[in-house]
Order: sequence, then structure tokens, then C-alpha cells
Amino acid sequence: IESERRVVIDLVIVCGDFQAVRNEHDLQCMAVPDRFRHIRTFHKYYRRDATAPKLTLFVGGNHEAANYMQTLAYGGWAAPNIYYMGYASVVNYRGLRIGGISGIYDKTDENWGHFERLPFNERTKRSAYHTRRSDIYKLMQLNAGSDGSRAQALDVMASHDWPLNIHNCGDVQQLLRQSRQMSVDVSAVRENRLGNPLLIPLVTRLKPRHWFAAHLHVKYEAVVKHSAEDPAIQTRFLALDKVVPNRQYLDVIDVEPSLPSSGDCLQYDAEWLAILRSTDELLSIERKCFVPDIHSRVHSVTQSDINRVKELFDNDLTIS
Repeated sequence: IESERRVVIDLVIVCGDFQAVRNEHDLQCMAVPDRFRHIRTFHKYYRRDATAPKLTLFVGGNHEAANYMQTLAYGGWAAPNIYYMGYASVVNYRGLRIGGISGIYDKTDENWGHFERLPFNERTKRSAYHTRRSDIYKLMQLNAGSDGSRAQALDVMASHDWPLNIHNCGDVQQLLRQSRQMSVDVSAVRENRLGNPLLIPLVTRLKPRHWFAAHLHVKYEAVVKHSAEDPAIQTRFLALDKVVPNRQYLDVIDVEPSLPSSGDCLQYDAEWLAILRSTDELLSIERKCFVPDIHSRVHSVTQSDINRVKELFDNDLTIS
């Protein structure tokens, strides 16, 4: 791609179904039809027999090794140069502020804690990848997009699921023409129930400049305009197809950083770390848990909180 398009790729973002399978045990913890149950090549990267040529970030989808992803709940290196964003997180890279939310929507599980544990059964290996309201709540504490004088908006948000009805901000007829390859009933498009309702508050409050997604096995673009007075305040949505030959599963996007670059290393986001400190009391590994209203701002953080996090890290937020 770099030679064909004469570009340099700085970062790869994978929007779920990464399938970081290290061994046979991981394979048994992944919800996937038997015909697709293969170890593939990730184990080579995990064992350091191979190295990803580009820094790669990924969020979780609905086909992941639940046991391995659970060990990186807050995010972490799944392999050298391959970083998992966890259930939800924000990181910085070369001046880009990048958010991520893993999983897909299931109404039954949205209010639960992350209670799943080994040994997984057929139910829990699926509930493990369902988006939790508590993780949405944490992201909603970000000041990004709500007050430009206090915080920097997200440049990129990555998810597996589509935000509910974001398709209405694009060419719906084009989407319907591609309905044969979609992984959902086309009636969801017509009846305005396509996507994840938990993600819409993130779109409208955080107003990320770009939102990348996958899951529905179709390439689709849309533009969410947040302000009639200022057309520049918008979210450009891009979903890509599944990774099979002759499908549109890869694209190259030029995103201008909105922050000064602080080096070539992936870095923690100070505000996000402060939010994790603030919301630590909400962590639950039980099925039943307390979940605040996602529009509540009880756990939002101050600049003093952010500065305290920087002090704890000796002003070095490099993810090593």
C-alpha cells in the first residue's frame, strides 16, 4: 500500500475481531463457529517470532479470546507493537488523541459488571464481549468535545459496533443496496434500530473528529453534523468490510493531529487515567453492580486531578 499510494503508514487501527489467539486454550475461549476455529498466526507475534511492522491498536469485537482479553481489561500490549485498548480507554500517539470501546450491544448484559471468569461456558464467552454501561459512563466523564477551552476533543474513536442509527447520516440507499453482504437483518436499517444505543451518547457528547467501526461486513461512510452554526464541528464515520479477498476492509486516512506531538511512543492519556482513579469504586467483577446514569458527571475530573496523575507518573506517560 505504501508503495502503491506513495504514503507512509504511521499507525494501524483494527476495529475488532482481531482474534489474538495464542494457543488451543485461547481458541476454546472464543465464541466462533467451529468452521472458523483456527489458531492462525497471532501466536508468532506473541512469542516474538514475528513483529508487527507498524504500531497496531485494536478494540475487541465479538470474536475474541475472552480469557486473554480479560487479562488486559484496562488495555495493554497483546504482543510487541500490538496494543489492545481494553474494555474502554484513551491513548495518545504523535499528537492524536484516540479513544476505544470494545464489544457489541446486548440489552440483557449492559448493566452487569465484568463478572465472567474461567472456566467460560458458551454463555459467558459471549457475555464477556458485550458492551457495559459502566464503561460508557467512564468515557462520558471526558471533557473532550464539551468544552474546548478545557480539554482537547478526541481525534479518533474506534469501536466494533456502529453507533445506533448513524447510518441515517449517510447514503441509506447505498447501504440497502449492499444489504446482501451485511451481517444483520436489513429491516434494522429501515426500522431505525441498527447499531449500539450505548454509543450514541459518546458521539453527541464527545464529538470525535473521526469514528471508525466494523462488525456489519460492509464499507459505509457518514457525517454527523453537531452544530448548525459551525459546520466544522462534525464526526466523520467510516465502517469497513470483513477481511476477505475483494472486499473493502482496509483504508488509509490522513488525520491531522490536534495536539503537539510528544514523540513516537504510544502514551497514556492523563485525563483518562484520572477518570480511572475517580471511578475505581465502580469496578465490579460481580453480575450485579451499581451503574450511574451515563449522563451524570459525578466522576468528572479537574485539572488538579490530571496534574496529580502526571506527578504519579513523573510526567512520563509513555506506555512501555
